[in-house]
Amino acid sequence: MKQSGFFDVEERLARLSGLGDQLEAFSQTVDFEVFRPDLEKALAYSDGSKGGRPPFDPVLMFKILVIQTLNNLSDERTEYLINDRLSFMRFLGLGLSDRVPDAKTVWLFRERLTQACAIERLFDRFDAALRNAGYLPMSGQILDATLVAAPKQRNTNAEKTDLAIPFFGYKSHVSIDRKFRFIRKWKTTDAAASDGARLREGLLDKTNTASSVWADTAYRSKANEDFMDKEGFVSKVHRKKPYLKPLPRHIQRSNAGKSVIRSRVEHVFADQKSQTGLFVRTVGITRATMRIGLANIVYNMRRFLFLERLNASA
Repeated sequence: MKQSGFFDVEERLARLSGLGDQLEAFSQTVDFEVFRPDLEKALAYSDGSKGGRPPFDPVLMFKILVIQTLNNLSDERTEYLINDRLSFMRFLGLGLSDRVPDAKTVWLFRERLTQACAIERLFDRFDAALRNAGYLPMSGQILDATLVAAPKQRNTNAEKTDLAIPFFGYKSHVSIDRKFRFIRKWKTTDAAASDGARLREGLLDKTNTASSVWADTAYRSKANEDFMDKEGFVSKVHRKKPYLKPLPRHIQRSNAGKSVIRSRVEHVFADQKSQTGLFVRTVGITRATMRIGLANIVYNMRRFLFLERLNASA
């Protein structure tokens, strides 16, 4: 049997490019180096603590987390597929003879980022890159939340409280800008948390060029309306049906008009669940925040890639 050589690999990679390698498009569109300062700070690499510099580059390791999130992979499956797929190797800048991080190394890297609460800074770093590319938050914002499934736990109620384990999973709360539909603000809670109260907990983006806020009836409360009015936002939140009374026709028409805009946020969750299989494999709110934060970054990367392609073809 003929032994494969350098040119055989190059030919195979060229064929992958021709077939539309999404990871290659990511490499060409997203500057992953922007994450390096926050990664090194979070992992304490720059000051030589915690055993000095790691055996693998932190940006390479972060790109592995991107691969995981895009494909909803376990650490073990990630290790196998990096060894198996040329597209993964090319994305990571690895050659056939290079050492690949094993499952334990991937777990430890993600765990150190998790314990450093780095995901918020990494998200903000990419959001800044989007703004620098001209994608400013515009035309108001839309809020919503969705349940994210997690493995069922057999802990007692006391253990669940101690570990912040939800009974039915977790909730991902997001605010997207109406113009470009990027996630701009987000929050992770247990599944029992109400949606409405999150509006007053940093979920609104004050940098949006417009003041309108769209959301469903779960966000309609006097506290929220007062908060938005005080902070300079204009409420476009759906109005609730009066108790034991039909909803007036003019409010029905108003809600219907709002729904046309508000429904755009549902596409974000549909994309995350259908394209990347959003699911929390781990235990505890801290790790769930890391998982959902990564999903939000990857969604924004995919959205960025889509908009850049759209602009290029215009």
